[in-house]
Amino acid sequence: MTDAQETAAEPDLRNPGGAPLDDDVETAPIPLLEPREGIPPVVATREALDEVIAAFARGTGPVAVDAERASGYRYGQRAYLVQLRREGAGSALVDPVGCPDLSGLGEALAGSEWILHAATQDLPCLREIGMVPTRLFDTELAGRLAGFPRVGLGAMVESVLGYALEKGHSAVDWSTRPLPEPWLRYAALDVELLVDLRDALEKELDRQGKLEWARQEFDAIASAPPAPPRKDPWRRTSGMHKVRRRRQMAIVRELWNARDRIAQRRDVSPGKVLSDTAIVEAALAVPLNVQALSVLPGFGHRMGRRQLEQWQQTIDRAKALPDSELPQPGAAVTGPPPPRSWADKAPAAAPRLSAARAAVSALAEELNMPQENLITPDTVRRVCWEPPKDATREAVAASLASYGARQWQVEQVSPLLTKALAVTAAT
Repeated sequence: MTDAQETAAEPDLRNPGGAPLDDDVETAPIPLLEPREGIPPVVATREALDEVIAAFARGTGPVAVDAERASGYRYGQRAYLVQLRREGAGSALVDPVGCPDLSGLGEALAGSEWILHAATQDLPCLREIGMVPTRLFDTELAGRLAGFPRVGLGAMVESVLGYALEKGHSAVDWSTRPLPEPWLRYAALDVELLVDLRDALEKELDRQGKLEWARQEFDAIASAPPAPPRKDPWRRTSGMHKVRRRRQMAIVRELWNARDRIAQRRDVSPGKVLSDTAIVEAALAVPLNVQALSVLPGFGHRMGRRQLEQWQQTIDRAKALPDSELPQPGAAVTGPPPPRSWADKAPAAAPRLSAARAAVSALAEELNMPQENLITPDTVRRVCWEPPKDATREAVAASLASYGARQWQVEQVSPLLTKALAVTAAT
């Protein structure tokens, strides 16, 4: 048995609740250098995939799942490698380029619990290739609820299981083919101990009385529908706060949309076509011609004349738009205004929010978890901005539930908000 297997066979929690380790005990992490059964071959054919599906269908217990994307290199967030591990099946590395439809694998694992780290990051790209879990355990979220100060996979594996994971390849271009062996080793190690980590965190959550809370959170993630397309995504251009005039906003919109079309056609990251900085600089300068455009940051000597002309034509289209087609300043607000304006817009609401925030902060500290995991700040703002007509505990609980709060959150937070609303209403 290797050192890795021996350590994995004893998944005792080394650092319960994220508390500091005993200063008198030296607990240097053990480097995890190789997968237990070696680096599995990359599955890129239908025949090999069928073998993996059969093996994982025969396996037992939960299945560890991870996905690697090519963020910053390719357009979109598609998966370029899927890693899995299960008792009785070992580990598998599946190439979604060679095997773009993994619905058969998803169906084989449909009734099993899937273990992911930061599940909301990987679920969209997994869904695109036909892998949709019905039950899951999120080790990152479990770490947050349990009070660990650092919840990255490497930090969790080190503090909980005593391993040091090599994380040097997390930001590489996973669309590269063939994938280098060191990358494949890294990818296989990412699922090597997820089952052990899950088991240890389940014990710790149970010890803290938070296991049912975690299960409700996991169920909410698994049952959540896909996020709708973002409205006016160009408004999220970095540096957009500098752009004040509607004509300048139109330039940002036109450049952003043109960049997105080019990036999608080339299958490259939009930032490799034109940077956000360049878009904002062009909007602020409103260049009259190609010569004026060429001196702006992001449009320098590396950009050819033809490209400059195309970007200038895009800017000219925005400049020629009638006023009726210019974007309005600021996205439509669907919720409460920024809290800094509450004192002027709704004097009664500001003290409610202040009292509620203080109460939530104190409870989060008592429960040893981040405030945003206890209840989202947006939910607190909405309840305080427009509280129930009769601010009873039942009414506040119903209001929290209507905004998507889970039952455990409602039970913990509704007494605090009821008290905050009642006290401030009486002042």
